Amino acid sequence: MTTIGFIGLGVMGNAMCRNVASKHAGSVLPFDLSPEARARLDDTEARIVSHVSEIWELADIVLLSLPGGTQVEAVCLGPDGLLVSNRRPAAVVDLSTTSVATARKLESALNSHGIAFADAPVARTREAAQKGELSIMVGAPGELYTQIEPILRYMGTDIMHVGAVGSGQFAKLVNNALLDVNVIAIAEAITLAEKAGFDPAVMIEAVSKGSGDSYALRHHAIKSMLPRIYPEQSFPPEYKIKDLSYLLELAKDLRSPARSMELALGYYEETVAAGYGGRYFTAVREVIAESGDS
Repeated sequence: MTTIGFIGLGVMGNAMCRNVASKHAGSVLPFDLSPEARARLDDTEARIVSHVSEIWELADIVLLSLPGGTQVEAVCLGPDGLLVSNRRPAAVVDLSTTSVATARKLESALNSHGIAFADAPVARTREAAQKGELSIMVGAPGELYTQIEPILRYMGTDIMHVGAVGSGQFAKLVNNALLDVNVIAIAEAITLAEKAGFDPAVMIEAVSKGSGDSYALRHHAIKSMLPRIYPEQSFPPEYKIKDLSYLLELAKDLRSPARSMELALGYYEETVAAGYGGRYFTAVREVIAESGDS
């Protein structure tokens, strides 16, 4: 039976690892640098390890859920990483959101040591992660995708093989950018409605029945932006800055226009500067409201 290692037990990682541990018949070995994060899985069947080297030594397939490309590269290619281990897993599947270039770099480096690699970034919310209802976009060779797809189904309901390594990250970054730009437009519309004397809640309901409807309108606007609720331990604007920067770097390299993404990046940078770092990224609504008054 396949032994699965899981590195990174943050907001999303904890929920995903919990699903893997409850559904996989073999051993599941979670690790995080934070003892508190590891302790949150004490009530599962997972065999928690205290050092990442134990995962390299014991796991057949390793799943990563880390903040970004810097951390993923450190875990895989760093001085204490995967490549210096005496024993190595057969495959690494990166569930994090990184750049396309990072995914391709990791594939090349790991393949040269006989380790298969897939980028499989996840989409949707923390609640979806808890329910095992994530969308997962996979960049991988066909044979590897066939091997890992049953494992991904422990965590998601919509699993799509989008192409070679790097394709998963590209699809995820585009997904995020479209959401990020949409949230900006909604925040501007809410602010305009308030200034014009219209009820923004009525506006949102009316638009949701027309061609302006969107996932962000029905979820982010209604659950967060209208009631002005921006919880911590969710998706902060810092992550939006990271992901938009990855996509804008690619657009710059390819000389492809991306003005709406540049605008969104500026707004999320302002959100952090205004003191909303660590809060739900929809707090950009406050920045837009305040900028109109200045």
